Amino acid sequence: MSTNNVLSADQLTSLEAIRNLRVLYCHHLDSGRIDSLTKLFTEDAIVQVDRGRWSGREEIHTGLSKAFAEYDVEQRGSYPFVHLVSNQWVELLDENRAEGRSHLQFLLAERAVDVNPLVLIGIYADEYRRVDGQWLISRTRLDVIWPKPDIAGGEPGNGLVLPT
Repeated sequence: MSTNNVLSADQLTSLEAIRNLRVLYCHHLDSGRIDSLTKLFTEDAIVQVDRGRWSGREEIHTGLSKAFAEYDVEQRGSYPFVHLVSNQWVELLDENRAEGRSHLQFLLAERAVDVNPLVLIGIYADEYRRVDGQWLISRTRLDVIWPKPDIAGGEPGNGLVLPT
């Protein structure tokens, strides 16, 4: 957005708010706070992950609730798994839209000590929109790198492949 590579205070604030979305996503999902998690998405959001594709907050809530319940085999109610995100890359497209990528390691907590907890390695591809002054996730796709690659590709602000 900035032609001279100097970011304004609003741009810096936006970048921090956007980066925090993916971190909050992981904390809310891992702890089973699906209601709080769902509020991080726009009303018309689209989520495409290894478990399926969901459109709108209601489908997203249902899909993520079901996934959480399936992994929570010991019925702990929180932290049957952990999503570790890193290497967040966000490009502001305009005042109200941005795209980003972040790496994911998905680990199961409910496995025996001698069993590898790693479920998958992936990269989130996200589109963000500012709605009523708040940054939210509007579209997200999980590119799986391991164990079974399913990579759509692209870069934030340059051909990022998102669900439609």
